[in-house]
Amino acid sequence: MKEKITVLPGAFAERMQRLLGGEYEAFEASYGQERQYGLRRNLEKGTEEEFIGVMPFPLGKVSWAREGYYYDGAVQPGRHVLHEAGAYYIQEPSAMAAVEALAPKPGERILDLCAAPGGKTTQIAGRMQGQGLLVSNELIGDRARILSQNVERMGVSNCVVCSEKPERMAALFPSFFDRVLVDAPCSGEGMFRKEETAREEWSLENVQMCAERQSMILKEAAKMVRPGGVLVYSTCTFSPEENEGTISAFLRMHEEYTIVETGLEDSLSKGRADWIEQPAEGIGHTLRLWPHLLRGEGHYIARLRKRGQQADALQQTGAREPAASKGTRKCAAQTGVEKNTALGYGIWQIAGEKKLCKLMESFLREELEIDGAWMARHPGQVIRFGEQIYLVPEGMISLTGIKVLRPGLQLATEKKNRFEPAHALAHSLLEGESGRFYELTQQEASAYLRGESIACGEQRGWLALSYAGYALGFGKASGGQIKNHYPKGLRKSL
Repeated sequence: MKEKITVLPGAFAERMQRLLGGEYEAFEASYGQERQYGLRRNLEKGTEEEFIGVMPFPLGKVSWAREGYYYDGAVQPGRHVLHEAGAYYIQEPSAMAAVEALAPKPGERILDLCAAPGGKTTQIAGRMQGQGLLVSNELIGDRARILSQNVERMGVSNCVVCSEKPERMAALFPSFFDRVLVDAPCSGEGMFRKEETAREEWSLENVQMCAERQSMILKEAAKMVRPGGVLVYSTCTFSPEENEGTISAFLRMHEEYTIVETGLEDSLSKGRADWIEQPAEGIGHTLRLWPHLLRGEGHYIARLRKRGQQADALQQTGAREPAASKGTRKCAAQTGVEKNTALGYGIWQIAGEKKLCKLMESFLREELEIDGAWMARHPGQVIRFGEQIYLVPEGMISLTGIKVLRPGLQLATEKKNRFEPAHALAHSLLEGESGRFYELTQQEASAYLRGESIACGEQRGWLALSYAGYALGFGKASGGQIKNHYPKGLRKSL
């Protein structure tokens, strides 16, 4: 099925014709072609071979993102059990390039400053492999909640989700992060083929307003990058003011930053120095993605490096030391497995309230049969938020005074004299990390997502229910039935 756009905004069309010249005809023609559909496999869950082996529809590779695939627009991957299990994230193919340019690595401190709905955050998380600290921020509350839900579904364990203004984040995290991504709010010209509202809301005045807002966001983002660190700026628009213009103006005010190559120059188009006055040195190393030149929508990417030597941000700056919020209890985590005869694993060494730490570790070990390998790859601080028990990622600063939606991985809810495992905990588990995995058929998995009970054998107690090896959530078995504990707000018919 082909999607056609009969009318582009007049001022936009005139402008692009002036900028592109003889190339404009092919550009305009792309809006009468079928758009491209993409998804990313979850790098934290299994191998590529395993993923391809369970996918129920054909996929084609996206060349600029190793975890990216095209799929036919006629299929509905968002209405499949594997989507709910976090096996993949539906994402426009061009949007995957920004994280490729960011090049996240395990063990780093990384910030996604304008993060909703979570496509780039969860892509970053996959590259980090659960190691290090990922802070994901979204100012708008409703969008931040969607971001938090996607972080949970994809099983991300080392992410703190915040909802703060950029200037507040800059005050909290001075020179703190190894890498910062600014996927800036923009005029959305690159999404005209995909989103009708982007066309309807476009105006030259909005382009200028977006450019001013982007400059403000970049100014604050720059304060949070450590010496030697990387700042990546991206938009989904063609406007020179919001792309080469914004970056060039930023570099005139921030001599400590330089443009560096992204590693994607061979497959994507170069930035256009001839479209702006006073282009910054190296602006040709920024990138443009054009819908008439590749299988994707329009994007722009710039990769910047901050001069200076890498150093421990907490020693060199005023960033606050990692600590739990006032009134919470914590366990200082160790990255290795140390023998503890009382608890068996002893991964979370007791630094605060003995009772909470002992109970939580005992619950995971005894009732969920979660092994020491899982605990070893999830260091952090165990804290209590009311009835909720969370594992805050190692290296996170004090939560005091920060508007936080998700302080880390939710482990459990505390009830009277007992714990119930959190839905997020199930999504963080890999097959083999818990002796309580229980594999469902596709029919049973669909029934579970609707909130129905599942028939079982003689199993008793908590079970991590899974499909094709991907955990879906928890249920509690008794008397030949598994009582459904899939969150009521997430239940759906596929």
